[in-house]
Amino acid sequence: MLSTDKNILQSGTEVHERMKEYANLIEELHVVVYGRQRIAESRITANFFIYSTVNSHKIGYFRSAYNIGQKILADGGEWIITAQDPFETGLVGYWLKKRFKTPLQLQIHTDFLSPYFWQESVKNKIRVLLAKWLVKKADCIRVVSERIKGSLISQFPNFPISRIIVLPIFIDVDKIRTASVKTDLRKKYPGYDFIILMASRLTKEKNIKMAIASFENAKHQMSPVKNPLLLIVGDGPKKRRLDPLVVRYSLGNNVKFEPWTDDLASYYKTADLFLLTSNYEGYGRTIIEALAADCPVISTDVGIAKEFIDGNHFGIIIAPNDMRALVGGLQKMAGHKERYHEFKNIRLPDKNTYLDLLKRTWLKCDGN
Repeated sequence: MLSTDKNILQSGTEVHERMKEYANLIEELHVVVYGRQRIAESRITANFFIYSTVNSHKIGYFRSAYNIGQKILADGGEWIITAQDPFETGLVGYWLKKRFKTPLQLQIHTDFLSPYFWQESVKNKIRVLLAKWLVKKADCIRVVSERIKGSLISQFPNFPISRIIVLPIFIDVDKIRTASVKTDLRKKYPGYDFIILMASRLTKEKNIKMAIASFENAKHQMSPVKNPLLLIVGDGPKKRRLDPLVVRYSLGNNVKFEPWTDDLASYYKTADLFLLTSNYEGYGRTIIEALAADCPVISTDVGIAKEFIDGNHFGIIIAPNDMRALVGGLQKMAGHKERYHEFKNIRLPDKNTYLDLLKRTWLKCDGN
């Protein structure tokens, strides 16, 4: 497995523990992480190994990851290479596939075929071109949503549909449903009669800027709401640009920022509305988490939004970057505090079922 998730290197993190569970499904799991951190011991358990590329600059990740992969695969045996993305890790995965004639699975967690992804930066344009080339070289592809599968089928009509496998990110919805409320937002922020929650990395594609601007336009027309609060939970490089925006709109009393929290279940359960304004998403797990806590959602039409919101009365879907529609959505949802318990009837795979499905994606890639 080739990954850029540096949390895998940290013992005790959610993703590190998840990798241990993945290792239990197979004979051996070797994870190569693109990172700078050194690790004392590669062997974590009897059949689970982690390696860090240990580079001071990102350009060195490619050679280091390839060299580590060569040493692992040179021992022989039956292997499958799975790359976390069709970009940096996918390229090294392809080099290793070509060198050792080993099946390659590309994982696609982001909607790289979205025009918004292309427009975001020069780096993304290079990534899109690379991904379009790598997809044709893969033996199988795991995507996290039907939206991405549909895009791939449209863009790559010659790629076998049976080799495109939809397996979303695992979300323990029962854990969210049964979680006790440790933080009550109504008590933490008294005086506000409608709390709108956002939870995400503060990056360009999340379009928090539109959320703040739309909130400013809707704030005085959200009858019967008199004092709404927009609570933004998360960290990221765009935070320094959002603070001046709040000042410009004189929203200091009605827009609050908090760092990321491990107690999001409490936030979902005590907010009145969850808001997601991303320009693109591969999945959009916070939509599921919010709905699992019976919190209605306004979301842009990204990721799995239509799979869970459209036609189920759990919220509103708007087009990406449509500020007018968002203002109208906020006004429509104002004061609407009904909790949508019907969502409990929608079933997602439990952990054991999910792990079995994950193993099948690997076997499928090997032709089994």
